[in-house]
Amino acid sequence: MLNINETKNGASLVLALEGRLDTSTAPQLEEKVNGLIEGVADFTFDFSKLEYISSAGLRVLLSTQKTMNKQGKLVIKNVSDEVMEIFDVTGFSDILTIEK
Repeated sequence: MLNINETKNGASLVLALEGRLDTSTAPQLEEKVNGLIEGVADFTFDFSKLEYISSAGLRVLLSTQKTMNKQGKLVIKNVSDEVMEIFDVTGFSDILTIEK
């Protein structure tokens, strides 16, 4: 299960994720991102309550990063040690901007 809480303020968007980002929930996040990303210059994912991320979730992050490279910046905040380990092992920690 994944809960997505959005906060949009002008060209700034924060998506706070709670639960698990995996094969069954990644399409939900992708749909939400695609519906909101137009015109966003400052995109933040808040992972303080994200317990797990799978390769399907990583794919959504990569897709979002590619879009934001053209129109602004993407930051991922409050990453747990477990999720950070996945980012490190996959090399995503080198691709994404992650703030502890």
